[in-house]
Amino acid sequence: MPFDIKKIMAENTADNNARYGEHVNSKFAKALKIIGFDKTYVTGKGCYLFDEDNNKYLDMLTGYGTFNIGRNHPVVQKALSDFIAADYSSLAQMETPVLCGVMAGELKRRIGYGLSKVYFCSTGAEANETAIKFARRATGKNAVIYASSAFHGLTTGALAMNGSGVFKENFGELAESRKIPFGDLEALEHELSKGDVAAFFIEPVQGKGVNIAPDGFLSAASKLCHKHGSLFVVDEVQTGIGRTGKFIALHYEDDVKPDIVIVSKSLSGGYVPIAAVVMSERVFGKTFSSLDRAVVHSSTFGKSNFAMTAGLATLSVLDDEKLAENAAKMGDLLGNRLLALKDKYEFIHDVRWRGLMLAIEFGKPKSLKLKTAWAAVNKINEDLFCQAITIPLLQDHKILTQVAGNKMTTIKLIPPLCLDEHDIDWFMAGFEKVMDDLHRFPGPAWESLTRIAKNALSSSSKGGEPSKNATS
Repeated sequence: MPFDIKKIMAENTADNNARYGEHVNSKFAKALKIIGFDKTYVTGKGCYLFDEDNNKYLDMLTGYGTFNIGRNHPVVQKALSDFIAADYSSLAQMETPVLCGVMAGELKRRIGYGLSKVYFCSTGAEANETAIKFARRATGKNAVIYASSAFHGLTTGALAMNGSGVFKENFGELAESRKIPFGDLEALEHELSKGDVAAFFIEPVQGKGVNIAPDGFLSAASKLCHKHGSLFVVDEVQTGIGRTGKFIALHYEDDVKPDIVIVSKSLSGGYVPIAAVVMSERVFGKTFSSLDRAVVHSSTFGKSNFAMTAGLATLSVLDDEKLAENAAKMGDLLGNRLLALKDKYEFIHDVRWRGLMLAIEFGKPKSLKLKTAWAAVNKINEDLFCQAITIPLLQDHKILTQVAGNKMTTIKLIPPLCLDEHDIDWFMAGFEKVMDDLHRFPGPAWESLTRIAKNALSSSSKGGEPSKNATS
């Protein structure tokens, strides 16, 4: 019988959630079901997802920022089809792959800062692990510094630099690391001055909470690192590839000198796992210091010509469609429209953005009735309030969003960079309706939230877990 992937997908769509729960992750499947996110999306195109009933959804989550150029872009599809049709070799391992050199040159040109070497691997977490190893080798020091609310991945080295304790619990001893408040130069220098720090890892805009580094912080931090013999490592896994309106978010800062820049997620258009660690000659040379150490660090799939094909096609789309410029324009349009609602809706505490990476932060309201509702919900579960927004956005308005982090009352928006004004109108209409409903207490929104809380607690008591926030 010939293999038919389309037939397999069609035959297994209807009971997908149950099968996933049985064979993959039952807790995650239950969590999605509790909050009504147990959809099965069967098609993706540009800014949109389509479920099995052909309902159209506006994707403001983008696979945690993986589809910057939009889903299933035809240019990347054609490039990959052409590569497969060519029967071209890949992963011979004892070779210098043609497209790796081309891709590395393109990244060096776009990132700049005199960084001259590129190491390819598969994921952002793996890239951060690589940077930890290279920093330790280059400096002869062991400790790393990270910022509060940081997220650099969930493998053990990267996990040591996670700003949220919930991800670290019960996983044993991790790499030597120390946390400082995000944006605190005094705290950074205090830790660097101890003389044992290999590197300071920082996201210019944090994925958890969409916290934007204060003006001048990144430049000053890089200088402090070099003053104390430590490396300055910039994690652009989510902020890179045009997300913030420039190729990388670090480009907003003047007079800054990174030793390592990490990019991943959307680098392949969402088709192939790929990450790149772009570094100085000095850092590279300390690890690959002689012929007998030429492969002292490697990644099986890191030099895949297939991945490089996707990456080169993605960079071409980014340039040809001016998606970074569109991210800056649409980000300002959406951000300012949201900010204008702050006086209208008591729950909106802050709106912040850089390009198409936005946060809507909610806080304690002023009126007595809404204060009571706020207190009651947060007493049940600190993660619950934002579900009163994300759930009706999905169920009633076909808009997919995410909470910005564990125990955060913040919604994060990271749509594809091809977002247009029509899409913004769609989002704003749905969001304002949800806000209107949420500002009526008692009301249906609060009744639904109470039911969700009870279902979550019931599931937890039976061995399940209440819904948790996304991890990337």
